[in-house]
Amino acid sequence: MIYQNTWESLNSRPVPQWFSDAKFGIFIHWGPYSVPAYTKKGDLAEWYAKQLEENKPEVRAFHDRVYGPGKKYEDFAADFKAELFDADRWADIIKRSGAKYMNLVSKHHDGFCMYKSDYAWNWNSVDIGPHRDFCAELKQALEGTGVRFGVYHSIYEWYNPLFQKDPEEYALKHLHPMLKELITKYEPATLFTDGEWDYPSSVWHATDFLTWLYNESPVKDYIVPNDRWGKETRGRFGGNFTSEYGWIEANRKIEDISLDRPFEECRGIGTSFGLNRLEGTEDYLSAKALLVMLCDLVSKGGNFLLNLGPAADGTIPVIMEERLLQMGQWLEVNGDAIYGTQVYTKKPQQGVYYTKKNDAVYAISERFPFGALSLEEIDYKDGLRAVCLAAPDAPIRVENENGKAKLIFPPLNPDDMQADLLYAFRITG
Repeated sequence: MIYQNTWESLNSRPVPQWFSDAKFGIFIHWGPYSVPAYTKKGDLAEWYAKQLEENKPEVRAFHDRVYGPGKKYEDFAADFKAELFDADRWADIIKRSGAKYMNLVSKHHDGFCMYKSDYAWNWNSVDIGPHRDFCAELKQALEGTGVRFGVYHSIYEWYNPLFQKDPEEYALKHLHPMLKELITKYEPATLFTDGEWDYPSSVWHATDFLTWLYNESPVKDYIVPNDRWGKETRGRFGGNFTSEYGWIEANRKIEDISLDRPFEECRGIGTSFGLNRLEGTEDYLSAKALLVMLCDLVSKGGNFLLNLGPAADGTIPVIMEERLLQMGQWLEVNGDAIYGTQVYTKKPQQGVYYTKKNDAVYAISERFPFGALSLEEIDYKDGLRAVCLAAPDAPIRVENENGKAKLIFPPLNPDDMQADLLYAFRITG
């Protein structure tokens, strides 16, 4: 199909099925801001340059004390060495997390590119700092893992002189050529744009680019862009609807959006995307809390894009690695209730999340299967069968409770369960 240069036509392109089936992805914010890796708790560490420019008290005091007032943000690029970065190790951790795609921040709002770009001379990771092409290394490392390589790319750049002079000219002469270079060189499966909010999509010439992306680019058949293409586009135009740090709010927003397609919530394990060294263990969500988010989002038809903020040396903080591996262990056992599923019901049940696939309905419970569990959204009928994915041999009875299914559990030993934290049941018949 040939798409026309209008939002109506571009919106008619369906989100590729692989994305709807994937459910879980990994976001990676990493760059010169990972050198100071600092901000006030609750703020975003990847905004260090802007916070410094605006003389945010905590950041300015920290910067002057540690680096001196003469140190410029641009100087961090040379300090960003990534001396311990191992693309194969990252790929292995991401694969073991159970994620099916990865979005690397190829360029944040500071304009620094994590790949060799003709449009960021001496302000990219090949020309300065680590002298490595991280897009190329990670794409190659992910081949054969079942994890798709994708990118985030900021539309605007805080300090680009052309952007400061004329955003529309910047879009045509800088942004579009840079995006086409990125797409053509690395053929990503996702394109998460951001930084669109100051101007309408017409200033960014968004439909011009998306028309090329859908009709002519080498990834036209499978790429998944998002909906951040102008200050009026979120939830209305573009690709999948994206929210961030809005799990609770997203539940309300999702009812109001006009895009009839998958949505994706993104957030960090802590309260920042880029690494914030000020955060402690109390600021990081537990594996169970992250899995609750995943199950809740998937039950509503969404994806969960969970962020990592690596250190400047290229290591993934151990607490982040641990959370990913714990999620992966759970998904290895219970993934059938997540991957490739659809919405079963939009009615919530406290502590239980429903999905469906083929002829099965899945109920995922936050509590250990002790005694009985009422499934308020599954009508009882003769012949219903239930299996606990973490204990497939356990004999579970299905009884009638006022017309709804009720699961009756035998005595179960937690040590014998293949995975704990949450418990998924397959209901058939």
